[in-house]
Amino acid sequence: MQYQFRILRTSNSLKVKLLFTFLISLFYLNTNAQEDFNQTKFDSIENSYHYEYGTIYLANGVGKLNIPKGFKYLNSEQAERVLVDLWGNPKSENISLGMILPENTGVLTENSYAFNIQYEEIGYVKDDDADDIDYDDLLKQMKEESIEENKLRIKEGYESISVIGWAAQPYYDSERKILYWAQEFKFGNSEVNTLNYNIRILGRKGVFVFNAIATTKELPLVQRDINKVLNIFEFSSGYKYEEFDSSVDEVAAWTIGGLVAGKVLAKVGFFAIIAKFGKIIFFAALGFFGAFRKKLANLFSKKNIDEPKSTEGSDDLTSNE
Repeated sequence: MQYQFRILRTSNSLKVKLLFTFLISLFYLNTNAQEDFNQTKFDSIENSYHYEYGTIYLANGVGKLNIPKGFKYLNSEQAERVLVDLWGNPKSENISLGMILPENTGVLTENSYAFNIQYEEIGYVKDDDADDIDYDDLLKQMKEESIEENKLRIKEGYESISVIGWAAQPYYDSERKILYWAQEFKFGNSEVNTLNYNIRILGRKGVFVFNAIATTKELPLVQRDINKVLNIFEFSSGYKYEEFDSSVDEVAAWTIGGLVAGKVLAKVGFFAIIAKFGKIIFFAALGFFGAFRKKLANLFSKKNIDEPKSTEGSDDLTSNE
């Protein structure tokens, strides 16, 4: 009886081991299948977008984009789908004139960036104050104002947005009328800070806007390509800064310092106006790329996301305004 018991115990132990091995194998097979399914979905989404190259004339007539080698353009209709449907931005008027991406990346690529482009017809921005701005003092003021704004954000159920500092101190090219700077922000308790890289090209009636969507880890990539991006846009005749006519043109309530701080002279709160010029950065960067990709994978596994419709063959090169 003792011998028989040992045989039975050994048999049960072997069965348990075999069952365990089977379950582990099944788990890995399921995991690999799920990863293949998710990758197929990612590829399907990426392939649904139609990119363009060369010269792009904007529908609003303010200018054109000269897409350099190594970059590609996603038109306004598709860019809005990315910003709203994929990245979770609230739908709003004139949210995008399109997006500029490095040629070897896509809208779901990790460790990369994208520039969203807009035009804000706010009037002619005088640059008289450009040489007089103390950006350290300006940063201190922005931090103080963000503290008060965060009290309201938290009260309304939103994450706090903390101003960390300059990722690249503001610089104004007075010859080319281009202002650019980068700020570092922290959303709530996020471990990865958000990069807000801004380019403003001054014109006769307003400013052309490039906003980089990325995290601080992608700052070196943005800085590597920034000089190429600065040369992409060109104002049309009649919209150039030097064509300003004081007898007919409106002067903006903004100055160079105001564009950087994100507020008008009327002392409107920092994030109230930054929402107008930078909402795409602040909303889209939440869980961007890596975290977003994981979230999408989870959504795919639950079959809760619809694949965007393809715009392959679209002839629309410009914004629908």
